[in-house]
Amino acid sequence: MFDFVRQHNRLFQFILLLLILPSFAFVGMEGYTSMMGGANAGVASVNGRKITQGEWDMAVREQSDRVRRQNPTVDAKLLDTPEAKRQALEGMVNERTLQAAALHQHFTPSAEVTKARFWADPQLAFLRNADGTVNKAILAAQGMTPSGFLERLRQDYGLRQVMAPVETSAIGGAANAKLAFDALLQQREVQLQRFDVAAFAAKLNPSDAELEAFYKEPANATKFQLPESAQIQYLVLDIEALKKDVSFTEDDLRKYYDENASRYGVPEERRASHILIKAERSAAADERAKAKAKAEALLAEVRKNPASFADVAKKNSQDEGSAVNGGDLDFFGRGAMVKEFDAAVYAMKQGEISNVVETDFGFHIIQLTGARGGDKKSFNDVRGEVEAEVRKQLAQRKYTEAAEQFGNLVYEQSDSLQPAADKLKLQIQTATVARQPQPGAVGPLASAKVLDAVFGAEALRNKRNTEAVEAGPSQLVSARVVQHNPARVPPLADVKDKVRAQLLQKLASAEAKKAGEARLAALKANPADTAGLEAATTVSRAKPMNLSRAQLEAVLGADASKLPAAVGVAADDGSYVVVRINQLQPRDASVIDDKRAAQQYAAAWARAEGQAYLSVLKSQYKAVIKVAAPASSASAP
Repeated sequence: MFDFVRQHNRLFQFILLLLILPSFAFVGMEGYTSMMGGANAGVASVNGRKITQGEWDMAVREQSDRVRRQNPTVDAKLLDTPEAKRQALEGMVNERTLQAAALHQHFTPSAEVTKARFWADPQLAFLRNADGTVNKAILAAQGMTPSGFLERLRQDYGLRQVMAPVETSAIGGAANAKLAFDALLQQREVQLQRFDVAAFAAKLNPSDAELEAFYKEPANATKFQLPESAQIQYLVLDIEALKKDVSFTEDDLRKYYDENASRYGVPEERRASHILIKAERSAAADERAKAKAKAEALLAEVRKNPASFADVAKKNSQDEGSAVNGGDLDFFGRGAMVKEFDAAVYAMKQGEISNVVETDFGFHIIQLTGARGGDKKSFNDVRGEVEAEVRKQLAQRKYTEAAEQFGNLVYEQSDSLQPAADKLKLQIQTATVARQPQPGAVGPLASAKVLDAVFGAEALRNKRNTEAVEAGPSQLVSARVVQHNPARVPPLADVKDKVRAQLLQKLASAEAKKAGEARLAALKANPADTAGLEAATTVSRAKPMNLSRAQLEAVLGADASKLPAAVGVAADDGSYVVVRINQLQPRDASVIDDKRAAQQYAAAWARAEGQAYLSVLKSQYKAVIKVAAPASSASAP
């Protein structure tokens, strides 16, 4: 049989190809289609153009990255909520709608107009170098190239043209602004009478029978239930755990210092002023010759009188950004300017004026006005920093090997973490955890991956080591359940104090409300009866005077057509407040003056007009979101 196969090897290869190829075609293509189907699924559309799930996911990532750059300490969980994702999708729909309108109305400016606006826009000055170039470093930090940025800016200018006529035409009017802010910031003189829960609670003493009845009420069962938890042992393998066990010599530290000397010095920076006569390399030869001749003439002038450099630059330099400052470019490091300019500056001495320097932007005359940095710190000054870096790098190398050992040991000897701890010189730690990270949890105990492994069926049932879980960058964790505690309602004796506190709160709140409502009825019947009321005070939305939002809105929303008037409001803690409204007062002018009020009102009116116009455009260009909004979010636009 095997001889037959060997003799007909090519025939068998052909038969196998016929058998395998159709199955690959059907199964493989189906898998590819299903894999791509999710990313290509339509989640919204504008003007018949689909927005895919993949585009939405990318927009969510860009939105998260943007927020992190603006606020590095933001809680990452807030960026991954259904509401945040919905916001990203609605932003895409709005942008696509404006793009469709800009295209239809021919509002997208040409590349030349875009460049002109960019160089004239003071808000974009931070993106312009003094030598007339775009700051590539800032753009690169945002993941953009100069050409990509200018195209994005071109689109942005087009979108602005769609909305600008509507938003800039909105006129709020000073009278309307005054009326609106007078109503919003109206002040009221009031007197309060508080019925505090604590005062009523001190007079109550519920019996054991009442406590037991309250505890057994089905509605209260979840209030006293102890959540599911697990007592665990766990091991952490990370760079920090390995740092203490690495070894090196003094020679190793000195070698690292010598090889990385540039890191332990202060970078050299130079300050220069320049005069630019513009002439692009693509310009006609006679035009360039004329520009160079002008530069040579200016060079001769400033060399005769170096002190006049700033005045000559102000009058003649064609670099709009620096000319107003006498050509001053401030301090900059090596490589910050174009090659020819950079080379000239770093070859000059303090106070020296260069020959005419030719670059892509034209002809420069440069004066070196300052220099700083370039100093190197001694080994002894940075020894601690060098040792920390060497220790970190050695631990990182060791981690790669130790990670494989760690994973094998916790798996092969799964009934204990001790062998892995002994082998890798790690410390077994203990903790009590729940299925979700607890408030204040840090490190592995805040990792959802670790907790999912701990509460996995296998880990709970057999109490064996979990597999090595990557809890963070260069961090592996394995845990073992020592004791599992299912969610349960404890005996009354174990939570009696908690039951008593909650029952007292309920009973005292009811008593405070009863007493408050009785006092409110009496005050309405006899407004002159001010017994028990505090001294008069003035409240407004700008000065809530310790009133909660609900209480303040009740006081400011009460009918004041006939004064004095009285209202009663329950506080968040169950207390009750009776309020006597004595008189109305105009808004406090110190909070916002008429001019600012008019500006803010006009801005708010413009935003409202813009949103209304955007809604019309969405309808016109058939903007549709096809996924449901989160339960807690507003309805889809």
